[in-house]
Amino acid sequence: MNPTAPNHFASGQVTFLGAGPGDPGLLTLRAVEALASADVLIADPQVLDVVRVHARAQVDTPLQASADEASIPADVPALRDTANLVMAAARAGKRVVRAVTGDPGLDGYVAEEMLACAAEGIAFEVVPGIAAAVGVPAYAGVPLRDAHGTDVRFIDARTADERCWTEVGASDATAVVSTSLDSVAAAAGELVSAGRKPDTPLTVTVAGTTTRQRTWTATLGSIAQVLKAAKVLPSADGGQPVIAVVGERSAAAQRERLSWFESKPLFGWRVLVPRTKEQAASLSDQLVSYGAVSHEVPTIAVEPPRTPQQMERAVKGLVTGRYEWIAFTSVNAVKAVREKFEEYGLDARAFAGIKVAAVGEQTAKALVAFGVKPDLVPSGEQSAAGLLEDWPPYDPVFDPIDRVFLPRADIATETLVAGLIELGWEVDDVTAYRTVRASPPPAETREAIKGGGFDAVLFTSSSTVRNLVGIAGKPHNVTVIACIGPATAKTAEEHGLRVDVMSPEPSVHKLAEALADFGAARRDAAIEAGDPVTRPSERRPGSRRRARS
Repeated sequence: MNPTAPNHFASGQVTFLGAGPGDPGLLTLRAVEALASADVLIADPQVLDVVRVHARAQVDTPLQASADEASIPADVPALRDTANLVMAAARAGKRVVRAVTGDPGLDGYVAEEMLACAAEGIAFEVVPGIAAAVGVPAYAGVPLRDAHGTDVRFIDARTADERCWTEVGASDATAVVSTSLDSVAAAAGELVSAGRKPDTPLTVTVAGTTTRQRTWTATLGSIAQVLKAAKVLPSADGGQPVIAVVGERSAAAQRERLSWFESKPLFGWRVLVPRTKEQAASLSDQLVSYGAVSHEVPTIAVEPPRTPQQMERAVKGLVTGRYEWIAFTSVNAVKAVREKFEEYGLDARAFAGIKVAAVGEQTAKALVAFGVKPDLVPSGEQSAAGLLEDWPPYDPVFDPIDRVFLPRADIATETLVAGLIELGWEVDDVTAYRTVRASPPPAETREAIKGGGFDAVLFTSSSTVRNLVGIAGKPHNVTVIACIGPATAKTAEEHGLRVDVMSPEPSVHKLAEALADFGAARRDAAIEAGDPVTRPSERRPGSRRRARS
């Protein structure tokens, strides 16, 4: 019987899915598709958070624990008993995704679960993943093969017998050893005893493909001393898994040129972004591309205006042809108008015949998501001033209507209004939403802010400075402070903060780029001085020099 063919004994199906070694970006497209249609998700704790974000909100995750939870209650079956969970859900006609770390065939130990499905005639499929033994060396800058075609041998130190060590020790193959941090030296000793030279190059990588990744370069004979000198061992975390690569491919000189991941300018930095997750999406993606971990903390909350009548009249004016233009100065303004449209049963077709302006790319994207393509986006500076630079003056010959609808926040500045009036336009300046200080973040986040747990904070306006300090306290003096412009920097300094980085332009993406340049310069300086590369949060306050952008 073909185990993957439809069957008449059960309507459920199981997908055995490889979630990769840790980086969420390494999930395959097929894996994301399978997760989106799952009724039940049964995942290894190490990858639960990686896969759960792609599953439906209603997906059932029976008896699961996150990787960072200290323990699993005694009455919960161990992971070796997940076969019972898989089979029970499949018998009930559910679409089950069984997600494992790495690849199901090489890392997952799920062959018994597959055989159980086959025995009962339950349809199943396998979605391969990137195996830890392949993905981790790639992220560590250690190619496993070259043009000379060196053999590659994969060894699991937990199950390897004497014959296995002897065969690998007697060869010149590149050996990829899956083991634990406190067992690396023992595995190296086995290879030396089996015939490998003690000066054979070796790399050891922990937390591979994640921003916690760390790699040590040594030899089979020196790895114990290297880990001890680095104060990695002895450690309570000695049981965490590592991938060790043995052979010339892992030579230190070669890895220095190929270490692309750990050499990113903000590698491992925890960067605080005082914005909502929705507002910070593209900025967070940019920070991740630099190797950082982005942590969003909203500093303002958006509420409806106290008197909604003005907004209601303006939206009705859009439909009746009162306006020539509507200008959106923020994503929140787009959201406020869209919500009012939905309240009246309107959609993007109500913008027909009206010119639409957006103050910048993010606002333009929010309009496109609404079904509206803006007619005007600043070609230069993405701000009210930039919008005015490109805004056409009122021309009674070509403009049948001289009025502009400007939905905005209650605390917005008058720059745009004054500029439009100067260009000859009449402006209906309407409060579309109110901005109020957000609730304080969780206690853990507040302690990290005040205690130096973050490596950098990006301030995108004066209000984000005031509000963050107000709801969470002042960032620690080891934290790098990056500001979007002089006004924001002045506010930060008034609150006792030292500004390290200034954006060359009033753009959040230029600000992130400036922080990355700062991080790269800091890294280069440490390497040139022969010092270890550390994050700002890893340095003692007293040892920190005043930084300059």
